[in-house]
Amino acid sequence: MSFEANYDYRTGIGTDIHRLVPDRELKLGGVVVPYAMGLLGHSDGDAALHAVTDAILGAAAMGDIGTLFPDDTDEFKDADSRQLLLDVAERIGEAKWEVVNVDLTIHAEQPKLGPYKTQMKRAIASILGVDFVNVNVKAKTNEGLGEIGAGNAIAATAVVLLRRRLKRTL
Repeated sequence: MSFEANYDYRTGIGTDIHRLVPDRELKLGGVVVPYAMGLLGHSDGDAALHAVTDAILGAAAMGDIGTLFPDDTDEFKDADSRQLLLDVAERIGEAKWEVVNVDLTIHAEQPKLGPYKTQMKRAIASILGVDFVNVNVKAKTNEGLGEIGAGNAIAATAVVLLRRRLKRTL
């Protein structure tokens, strides 16, 4: 007996950037990172999860985070980005897509994110329902260049691979 499965694969890229401000909790990759400042945003400002969310939406050709969760309504004011990502994961699941892997890069001069990367991987994998080894988180500085390098902002870039089974042949 032979078994052949055909899949449709798609990649998506997502980016986001938020300004650092005082008196706000820093949330990145679904994790609270102790720091004197946090990211300004209509939601909780988690630029890492926003990038992952946009990458998934792009791969599934389902729009973008700003269209689904507009920042000009009170409905998403201070929204938990983990919940927004979970909503998107459910939407793509209904369309029969599944996340194969996530590769996330966070661009930040400060704070140092090395101690939090494993927690972020775990959080993202849990939200998306994928194995921990299928999520990668990298942290890079901007070597003192631009708004990120000056410590005024944090950005993130994510690449996601989705797949969907097309047919089965026995």
